[in-house]
Amino acid sequence: MTFTPAIDPDIEYPDSDGKPMADNTEQYEWIVKIKENLEILFANSPNVFIAGDLLWYPVQDKKITGPVAPDVMVVFGRPKGRRGSYKQWQEDNIAPQVVFEILSPSNSLEEMERKLLFYQRYAVEEYYLYDPDSHNFQGWWRQEGLLRSIPEIKGWVSPRLNIRFELTEKELEIYGLDGQKFLTSIELSQKAEQASLQLEQERLKAEQASLQLEQERLKAERLAEYIRSLGIDPDTL
Repeated sequence: MTFTPAIDPDIEYPDSDGKPMADNTEQYEWIVKIKENLEILFANSPNVFIAGDLLWYPVQDKKITGPVAPDVMVVFGRPKGRRGSYKQWQEDNIAPQVVFEILSPSNSLEEMERKLLFYQRYAVEEYYLYDPDSHNFQGWWRQEGLLRSIPEIKGWVSPRLNIRFELTEKELEIYGLDGQKFLTSIELSQKAEQASLQLEQERLKAEQASLQLEQERLKAERLAEYIRSLGIDPDTL
């Protein structure tokens, strides 16, 4: 069933902040990579909502600082479905528990500090920040009511998402607890093609094995007929 949030007739909240989703191809690729792999990971969880670059209005008040559109956000306890924005008061007042931000050259220190304060104030449980240019990766985890920096992020497992973060010399790598690495759209497509090819090869091998058994059966029948033609019962041999 598709979720359709109620519309507040009294106050209008824009569905766009007028800013592009990403400033460059690498930032965009990382946003899509994280968002789509999380979608796959939680595909069978109807009450896990995942969005990319969606404006989040935490309270019904036009005077708040913001809103903020996390590059990726995950909300446990809310159904999947289309939204123009995430108006928290229409969502059982459930705040996104996990947010990701992918840095681009246009992101200022002031902007990122404002986002951290926003996520702190509005109850985000986990916040992850990645800079593809410098390969710098940081994380914050809410403890005792505060978002605190994760001191050792390499090998960290997200308490909410159950995914593991690894840092190499080249980039950030993300893994599910099943060991499956987060892949790009092209890599996912190639993996699906390889799986399809492998299934086809296994089907052909099974057909060949079945054909070989049938050939052996026919060969045995012809031999039995020949023995009978000699006046010998093959069952007595």
